[in-house]
Amino acid sequence: MRSILRFTLLAIATALSAQPALAERADRDKPVNIEADRVTVDDRNKVHIFEGTVVLTQGTLTIKGDKLVVTQGADGFQNGVATASAGRLASFRQKREGSNEYVDGEAERIEYDSRAEKAKLFNRAYVRSGGDEVRGNYIEYDAVSENYLVANIPGSTPSASGSGRVRATIQPKGDNKPDAGSAAPAAQ
Repeated sequence: MRSILRFTLLAIATALSAQPALAERADRDKPVNIEADRVTVDDRNKVHIFEGTVVLTQGTLTIKGDKLVVTQGADGFQNGVATASAGRLASFRQKREGSNEYVDGEAERIEYDSRAEKAKLFNRAYVRSGGDEVRGNYIEYDAVSENYLVANIPGSTPSASGSGRVRATIQPKGDNKPDAGSAAPAAQ
């Protein structure tokens, strides 16, 4: 059970960095610690359910939610789903490799598929890396291609702005920083 959980949680940790930035590499070698009020293990169906103020930590990575469900398919690949209830959001935070910056994200539901190496954030989704941030009802991150999609999908809960539009703020990089009196551009 410990090896299944460790692999699954490592996969979730790796994929939840929803920007094309590398997560802290040293985190992979750190132990996974999970705190919850309750855990249910179904070895026959390979399902582990952590409930009640769940906090997963591995090095600089922290994932929080009211519930974390980890399942393993017959092929050995795992899926993880972190959720929150009562209007709260599930969240993650991880230090970027070679930087003092963190990647932060939150949503009502955060899913990770280890086979496809994709993370999906549903409803009131938000990801911030450095000064850059994106908001929408749905954010999908592909860890292989380092691409992400932000969209509003039918049936999802409207974003915090209530406009139903995706919002992004992208800060200038390198020597292209604006003058002190200039505002950074924001895409809508």
